[in-house]
Amino acid sequence: MSTSPKTLLQPAGWAAPKGYANGVAASGRQIFVAGQIGWNAQCQFESDDFVDQVRQALQNIKAVLAEGGAGPEHICRMTWYVLDKREYLARGREVGQVYREVLGREYGVAMSAVQVAALMEDRAKVEIEVTAVVG
Repeated sequence: MSTSPKTLLQPAGWAAPKGYANGVAASGRQIFVAGQIGWNAQCQFESDDFVDQVRQALQNIKAVLAEGGAGPEHICRMTWYVLDKREYLARGREVGQVYREVLGREYGVAMSAVQVAALMEDRAKVEIEVTAVVG
């Protein structure tokens, strides 16, 4: 895989973000990963646990990126849609651990997280979409 074409954008005087970047500039071939949920390659849920679904969604993202010749280091933008922000916040350490297990320590990502009323699949508790750039 090629090296990351990303430059992190951190305005002078701003507090450093933890676990994400305030902005990312990149040039190259863009890869858009559709929202991935916590089901396996056969579109079957193996767990209703939030953190298990996060793990599976991240594994799905990694698989789609690999198909496009990219890896976690190429992720520039990530949007998380969660059903319950309290669960997301309360289980933040576990989410962070799973993130590191699947994607490594790639935190140079402009991230957003929003709570939504529902996702298209009734059993889904999280959906994550990604934009990556390969130089």
